[in-house]
Amino acid sequence: MLDATTRFFEDLDRRRYEPLLAKTSGTLRFDLHQGAQTTHWLLEIDRGKLRVDQEDREADTVVGADPRLFDALVSGGENPIAALLRGDMTVSGDLRLVLQVERLFPGPPDSRGPRRVFAREMC
Repeated sequence: MLDATTRFFEDLDRRRYEPLLAKTSGTLRFDLHQGAQTTHWLLEIDRGKLRVDQEDREADTVVGADPRLFDALVSGGENPIAALLRGDMTVSGDLRLVLQVERLFPGPPDSRGPRRVFAREMC
């Protein structure tokens, strides 16, 4: 069974293009830390074209989080900006990329609108 994080990144990679990111270019590396182990997800965006790899390479922006928190973020159970403000998630580099990609995360389960539709499609 795949976790929510893996499903999220695999879905982004399958899409190949995201209109919400048509004016965005850059690379984000998501470092998910659990004890001494770190899982890396690299998201490359080129004017909306998406590519995802599990690599530990240089990136414009590096986001650090606990894997359980990130599962909650991509499931709509947590808000990425709130997690960042609480200090539960770290960002180094270009914060604007995080703000752009945050729009792809689903909203809370009881919300309505485009984010909720995306969340249903992921399941």
